[in-house]
Amino acid sequence: MVSASKEMAVYCFDILVAHYTGDVVPPPAFEEVHFPLFVTWKKVVNGGEPRLRGCIGTLEARCLFTGFKDYALTSALRDRRFSPIQVKEIPYLECTVSLLINYELATSYLDWETVRVTVWKPFFSIQHDCKRSLFVRKLASLEIHSL
Repeated sequence: MVSASKEMAVYCFDILVAHYTGDVVPPPAFEEVHFPLFVTWKKVVNGGEPRLRGCIGTLEARCLFTGFKDYALTSALRDRRFSPIQVKEIPYLECTVSLLINYELATSYLDWETVRVTVWKPFFSIQHDCKRSLFVRKLASLEIHSL
């Protein structure tokens, strides 16, 4: 069974650094498999607790190689809640990757057990287009997120 690894987070760092330096990204040191994924960046400020700096992913299964390439940069540079991560911030960053494995669709926002990690819920916006929300229990105690 594949699980998130340090090598995947290192690969995301390599992608972000290469974005700024123009260097070639080293090949990944993990399997080329398909899973829904999220990339989370946190920044340590003044030696304190790391603070969320960006978190974006997808509920659709993606090849991890291309998925991490896309979402490492999207979460670092295009998370609307934050300004883009600057090159000078890289030494203070932490990266976490999450793979969504064997998750279930919920029938309502109350349809989950405390041992489960996430809840996915479709809803309709004011413009009547279908949106998705994802509640990640591990992150919920740290920040309030809207996807």
